[in-house]
Amino acid sequence: MATAVAMTYPTTDKIGFWRRAVAYIIDAVLLTIVSQVLYSLLFGGDQVRGQGLGLLIDVAYFGYFWSSYGNGQTLGMRALGIRVVRTDGTELTLTTALIRFVGLVISLAVILIGVIWVAFDANKQGWHDKIAGTYVVKA
Repeated sequence: MATAVAMTYPTTDKIGFWRRAVAYIIDAVLLTIVSQVLYSLLFGGDQVRGQGLGLLIDVAYFGYFWSSYGNGQTLGMRALGIRVVRTDGTELTLTTALIRFVGLVISLAVILIGVIWVAFDANKQGWHDKIAGTYVVKA
């Protein structure tokens, strides 16, 4: 019986604020397009009624792509050649990816301070990275 070998990546080349921000903007544009199409099809364009669906799409997208299932890279991260890994260099589990997502929501909710923190932190970690124990590194 074969067992899966966990991939380990170097954590020395950490990625800073601007490259991560551009990757997130790419993801946000893609998610907005998908959400708008689904809102139109399912709710007649009513965004208020579709908010729960939008959150579900975001959780599924980031949970899948940040975890080992998506190799730690969202589509925006793939475009920029970066990935998210645990601080020991291993890939995220689905649980760790979901914890990171909750941390991202908190980081964004506090007037973006938790996200901007990346620009000033010695390890280039935002609050969501600190909460989940992750780094964003060169792929």
